[in-house]
Amino acid sequence: MNQRNYQKELDRTIEKLAKEGQVPRLLLHSCCAPCSSYVLEYLSEYFSITVFYYNPNIFPAEEYKKRVEEQEALIERLPVKHRISFLEGPYEQERFYELAKGLEDKPEGGERCFRCYHLRLLEAVQMAKAAGFDYFTTTLSISPLKDAQKLNLIGEQLAKEYGVAYLNSDFKKRDGYKRSIELSWEYGLYRQDYCGCVYSLKERKESLPTA
Repeated sequence: MNQRNYQKELDRTIEKLAKEGQVPRLLLHSCCAPCSSYVLEYLSEYFSITVFYYNPNIFPAEEYKKRVEEQEALIERLPVKHRISFLEGPYEQERFYELAKGLEDKPEGGERCFRCYHLRLLEAVQMAKAAGFDYFTTTLSISPLKDAQKLNLIGEQLAKEYGVAYLNSDFKKRDGYKRSIELSWEYGLYRQDYCGCVYSLKERKESLPTA
């Protein structure tokens, strides 16, 4: 069974919208400023975007605050065709810890991460539904460490449940990740060295060479 090419699916969606002269409203869940940089540069040509920052997994609180500030600063500075808005969701750490119960020692990229994907996309689709957005999606697929297929499957399922279209994507394609690094340097963005949660921070520290 051939794996779907989500970038080509996105191409077809954008081509259709362009032919129809539409500029839909997109709620873009963002995990951080660096990951959002390329996605915003790319999609703001075709969509009216609201960046939705909902990441209750981020630890500690000081790190969360720093990432929020960096996201807002990037939006203010990034030159775009269509104006970008910002919306911060609630910082619900306990909600994340509840879903992680029993999976605390699992490695990055497994079931704990999949549950975290679902939590953040669930909040995004609920917000998109309530506010009347045409589409929702997430920046998460830009990371080489994130499972784009899993993200898109979760997004599609939530789209069916809530009646809001999910914008299929795999933003790491076509050097998207590389471009995000270039933009991070260009704008002097803070690039964190762990995904965000306390478990990924612990895993990173354990991987460091000992003196």
